[in-house]
Amino acid sequence: MTRTGTDPWYCGLEYDSYEQARTEFEWDLPDGYNLAYDLLRKHPNPDWPALFQASPDGRRETYTFRDLDRLSNRVASALEARGIGRGDRVGVVVPQKPENALTHLACWKFGAISLPLSVLFGPEALGHRLRDSGAKAVVADASVRETVGEVEETCPELEAVVVVDGGGEGNDDSFESLLDEGAEECAIAETDAETPAIIIYTSGSTGPPKGVLHSHGVWVGHCPAFAMYFELDVDGTYWTPADWAWIGALGDLLFPAWHYGQPVVGSPLGKFSPEEAFSLMEEFDVTGAFLPPTAIRMMMGIDSSTYDLSVEAICSGGEPLTPEILAWADEELDGTPVNELYGQTEANLLVTNCREWFPARAGSMGKLVPGHDVRVVDPETGEELPVGEVGEIAVRREGDPVVFSEYWNRPEKTEATRIGEWHLTGDLGSGDEEGYLWFKSRDDDLIITSGYRVGPREVEEVLLDHEAVAQVGVIGVPDETRGEIVKAFVQPVGEGSETLREELQDLVRERLAAYEYPREIEFRDELPQTTTGKIRRKDLTD
Repeated sequence: MTRTGTDPWYCGLEYDSYEQARTEFEWDLPDGYNLAYDLLRKHPNPDWPALFQASPDGRRETYTFRDLDRLSNRVASALEARGIGRGDRVGVVVPQKPENALTHLACWKFGAISLPLSVLFGPEALGHRLRDSGAKAVVADASVRETVGEVEETCPELEAVVVVDGGGEGNDDSFESLLDEGAEECAIAETDAETPAIIIYTSGSTGPPKGVLHSHGVWVGHCPAFAMYFELDVDGTYWTPADWAWIGALGDLLFPAWHYGQPVVGSPLGKFSPEEAFSLMEEFDVTGAFLPPTAIRMMMGIDSSTYDLSVEAICSGGEPLTPEILAWADEELDGTPVNELYGQTEANLLVTNCREWFPARAGSMGKLVPGHDVRVVDPETGEELPVGEVGEIAVRREGDPVVFSEYWNRPEKTEATRIGEWHLTGDLGSGDEEGYLWFKSRDDDLIITSGYRVGPREVEEVLLDHEAVAQVGVIGVPDETRGEIVKAFVQPVGEGSETLREELQDLVRERLAAYEYPREIEFRDELPQTTTGKIRRKDLTD
């Protein structure tokens, strides 16, 4: 389903060279831009497949763009009938099922703000996000209805709970009832590229998770990078095992693919299985995949030659790719390019690789994506630093659709990321003479484990709630498979023990999420502190 660049809603890269693209590309979003229209209604063939749904029980379903448009119309009108209006926040706690995407699309059709949330969240993590956002409704999978129930009473603005594959009991609605009651036709609200559309929560190192507000222009802003890391040929079928609650799944693959009118595979896998990953890629002739480095390392232990694969390019991000990953893809996947990408929830897909345009360099994140003005600056002055000098990676805010609007209800935090015309990413890096960007480190203590971002402060607060914990410090330590793992240094009230260690791990699993629990816990008689009594995380490994 090949497109041309004549449609102003289309965001392609039909250029002869990278240099030409960087020079000539401009954002050209029309007045009245709306995400749902872009993703569903602009396509010349609405009966083209949009979603191949693979259920764990073996069922296979295909949804066209027309199907998704019709079904999300029903959801939109049913939510409006329940009093959800423009600007209201709607939580989406659903795995890779059609109901996940349908809820987002429905919200954007009538001007509500969707709120992607992970099914892995425990009550503390989920409750904070629902309360902080002031969510008025939540669409939740039946598997997490109990968790929602634990926090409902602490969320005063929450008025409606809709259950996927369940519901209909008490005050709950079932998702099926939305589809039954909703109208087949639905007008799209008046919006533009700056209208608020989605809040995605990110974990920081110094406080509770912050809501990152993005506008309707956000996903089209990801499309030039999508075209680059999939080697400029966007016609294909796409899949990622990543949870449809993160910007890496939604922005790196799902919604850009639909912008280009291409099908995506959805499958609620649960715990990642490399065998299942290869099987899905084979069954659906997946040509492009977004795979976190941890997933790739697990797949490297499987004999890929037993699968008949159609994959043409892989993109990966969240942590640096190692030379072993690139060598494996070259040898075992017949030279399939694995292109690293760089971004963050606040400003995603700023840097990537494209072998069609320039060679990849081991250790480098790649070059700047057309449409984004990225520099290495002095964070104190905002002045650009010379080539080779380490500074903070920054992106010019004005006119860039991927740069976030604000941290929800945290104006001081928003302002702290800005200096002059720049958004400061909090990442340190440097550039070279040929335009490659090199990541050095975070300038805070954020932990990236298996592609998930973990704020140590949140884990510390949970551990401190245990009566046997006097002090605690949490850091990330290197791990061969996961990149980093969460490690907690605990000063116990009495003696540390294996029983206490297990209790603390279970506490984090239950209240936050399984990926946030400390895989290692070291008991110490005392922890290094500042003069004001704060734990010096950087001194914990000394």
